[in-house]
Amino acid sequence: MKKYFVAIAVFAGVLSAAAPAQAALNIESWSLPNGARVLFVSNHAIPMLDVSVQFDAGERRDPQGKAGLAALTNVMLTHGVAAEGSAPALSEAQILDGFADVAAERGGGAGDDRAGVSLRSLSSLTERQTALSLLARVLSQPSFPQAALERDKALAISDIREAETKPEAIAEKAFMAALYGKHPYAFSASEASVQAITRDDLVNFHRQYYVANRAVIAMIGDLTRAEADAIARQLTAALPQGAPLPALPEVSLPAASEQRIAHPASQSHILIGLPALKRGDPDFFPLTVGNYILGGGGFASRLTNEVREKRALTYGVYSGFSPMAQPGPFQIGLQTKKEQTQQALQVVRDTLNKYLNEGPTRDELKGAKDNLIGGFALRIDNNRKILENMAVIGYYGLPLDYLDHWTEQVAKVSVADIRAAFKRHVLVDRMATVIVGAPGEEAAPEGGTAGSAATTAASKATTKATSK
Repeated sequence: MKKYFVAIAVFAGVLSAAAPAQAALNIESWSLPNGARVLFVSNHAIPMLDVSVQFDAGERRDPQGKAGLAALTNVMLTHGVAAEGSAPALSEAQILDGFADVAAERGGGAGDDRAGVSLRSLSSLTERQTALSLLARVLSQPSFPQAALERDKALAISDIREAETKPEAIAEKAFMAALYGKHPYAFSASEASVQAITRDDLVNFHRQYYVANRAVIAMIGDLTRAEADAIARQLTAALPQGAPLPALPEVSLPAASEQRIAHPASQSHILIGLPALKRGDPDFFPLTVGNYILGGGGFASRLTNEVREKRALTYGVYSGFSPMAQPGPFQIGLQTKKEQTQQALQVVRDTLNKYLNEGPTRDELKGAKDNLIGGFALRIDNNRKILENMAVIGYYGLPLDYLDHWTEQVAKVSVADIRAAFKRHVLVDRMATVIVGAPGEEAAPEGGTAGSAATTAASKATTKATSK
């Protein structure tokens, strides 16, 4: 039930998702009288229009005991719309046929923080108006038919049951629980939580969170600003005004812990990390460059060199930051043979500790900068990527000129900047470790003490099945 948004990548994609604009894009932004925020780039190169409408309606808004509600609400937007005035009710098939008839593509999903819809359409007036009118109805008048809800709940439960058998999914669920405790970022859809969701829950969730005054509309395409303004008004005209949202709990750093979960898989799945980074944090660039060197740069990274190349303990190891509205995780992940688990874990910890103490070399820093700066253009080389980046800018309140200075900010990062940023955000004495598949006694993590007792797959670890 987790992360229906199509992200550009998992951790390397943090760079592109957090880099939404550049001067050549000329992002314009304004607010509508109903409170919706609009971001627009005019691009007449091809006769297309791409639109995204996002809300503070992600999975952190799931009620206790009903994890999966945000995702189900979003999925069911296109399963039917109610009659309104002279406009008749539409079935799921009619909605899908309506988009297909004008060659329009609708997307969307619910992530941790946000949820929404997207549309790609021809920019010609007849086709785009047909698609936009249908999208506006999908947003404001979903009927949430009971039969479709039962079908989607059954599909979700089937996915959850399958995920419960997969070591990577078990590890992800346990990892997020270890990092976030009772915070909603730790909520994970289970069979019981999905079964508990009713049609009234969907109606109320939609009414509370899919509101005009918290809508962020991003558009890029063959339009004028006046046309973009009219489209934004059309898409939000029938949405209600939302009351202030309840405050979410603060994210607290966990105590250091190590959890081992038995599993018959031939390899151990290891995750290590802690809550670390909010969107907009000034340490983003030092952490981005520094992480490329530590574990985000593939074969150019220290972790790959130490764990794979020198010792052949894994096919792949990575590290990364996932910034969110509240501190998102820093995560190191790898798989290794069960009998090599402790050795691989120790090498990872030793490599991380050395990096935290010494920082990168000047040659490593230059290589990371050259790669990040040289590859930057590929992060915004089509309208879909630009649209997602604009949506991120609008939702998280990043500066409109963020990309204007992106490569400049990367170039400014020093070894001292990286060392200082990592020491502020990556605290080894507060890190959680989850190992799924490894036998043996639980060991205390270096720099901390052992946490919860070892558990087994019989603990019914479920998952936030991901498609980041």
